[in-house]
Amino acid sequence: MSTNTRIACVMVGLPARGKTYIAQKVCRYLQWLSVTTKVFNVGNYRRKLHGAHQSHTFFDPHNQQGEIARRECATEALKDMIRWFDEESGTVAMFDATNSTLERRSFLLEKCKQHDVQVMFIESVCQDESLVLQNIMDVKLSSPDYKDMDPEKAAEDFRARISHYEERYETITEKEATYIKLINVGSQVVLNMIQGYLQSRIVYYLMNLHIMPRSIFFTRHGESMFNLMGKIGGDSDLSPRGRQYGAALPKIIHEHLGDQKLTVWTSTLKRTIQTGENLPYPKLQWKALDELDAGVCDGMTYEQIEAEYPEDYANRDDDKFNYRYRGGEQRAGIKRKWGFFIKRAIAIVLIPLSNSNLHLQQSYRDVVFRLEPVIMELERQQNILIIGHQAILRCIYAYFHNKPQEELPYIKIPLHTVIKLTPKAYGCDEVRYKVEIDAVDTHRPKPLKTKPITNGNSSVPLSNAFNPLDGPILKRKKLDV
Repeated sequence: MSTNTRIACVMVGLPARGKTYIAQKVCRYLQWLSVTTKVFNVGNYRRKLHGAHQSHTFFDPHNQQGEIARRECATEALKDMIRWFDEESGTVAMFDATNSTLERRSFLLEKCKQHDVQVMFIESVCQDESLVLQNIMDVKLSSPDYKDMDPEKAAEDFRARISHYEERYETITEKEATYIKLINVGSQVVLNMIQGYLQSRIVYYLMNLHIMPRSIFFTRHGESMFNLMGKIGGDSDLSPRGRQYGAALPKIIHEHLGDQKLTVWTSTLKRTIQTGENLPYPKLQWKALDELDAGVCDGMTYEQIEAEYPEDYANRDDDKFNYRYRGGEQRAGIKRKWGFFIKRAIAIVLIPLSNSNLHLQQSYRDVVFRLEPVIMELERQQNILIIGHQAILRCIYAYFHNKPQEELPYIKIPLHTVIKLTPKAYGCDEVRYKVEIDAVDTHRPKPLKTKPITNGNSSVPLSNAFNPLDGPILKRKKLDV
């Protein structure tokens, strides 16, 4: 019997209700937080076993052969899911299918119970016809079922498929089941028997999620004076070219957004605020968007870091996601050393206080957990422009594109470039707009594998890194890394 948490999030709902979108989003969110998660899409099994281009009659509940084939697909997906839990120590599986009858849900519940897997149903109910029609349009253009098919014929076939499911659809009413029911894109939420920390985190995330079309724009601040000098961190002003970029940004955004509403988010550091000062939109400063803290290396060049702290330089290249710059004690002597430890002690006591200015070194892993409230709010919003820093935007970009931890610290986010992301059911569309204003290149590619150096004076060990179960993360300042 397994002693690990194993949760199967079983999607429920009619077609075009955003189930796949929700499943993929929850998967990306949990993987971003280092929770081992995988989506098992029964539609993919159907396409593999019976072909992609099935007529709507395949889904007719009176079609016995179709019913047998659909059950076969669900069974194969379920077997793979159980195998994944057993052999790969999975934590959360997203079982993505309609699962629209009590009989099918009871079957899944019983099988999962036999293998010590908790089941949490996620039902998406949508009574807003305009949203359903919008989802149909997205499906007919992007679903593998309708690839290379005439759009009008695809829409007609899909509506017929929905009608077949409506004939037998049974909404969740099982009193003993664990479930969350999202009605009309979360305008109403029904919870039942939610248990444990991880289920609660998933529920909280789902309550912030919506499937309305929107765009998310990212850009780094304009080129800063520290960028020109090759220094990391600090709170420097923009360079002359950085100010030119800030002046050009309103036109770029309007060209690709039109007259739609937009909110601008910046950090509390001068270079992001200066970059957005010409934008004619509401603005919000987030301390959580402040750059990764470089500890004693703040304000240094990489050459200076390599010369003064060679072991830190090598260790960071070896594991950049988990590496933390060392704190300030060794560089400023005994007095600052004791001050540093006192600050850490205060931080432990006062960690819920979001406005603290305590200076603590960080890793990319720490930044991911620090950004979780930003992600939650971002999922609630419509069109957003984030003017941020390299490490911060890498973390947010990795969330939307489901990038693995080893790739995250090396994602290329160049200066003077606007990145537009449009969330979709099967991923995230991306367009980049390069503004023709020169800027230095601050990207450092992933080095060849190096051997870490340990001499007792290197960075904070991974065992002290923040964990998603540890609670709120202290918000704090600095760096372009």
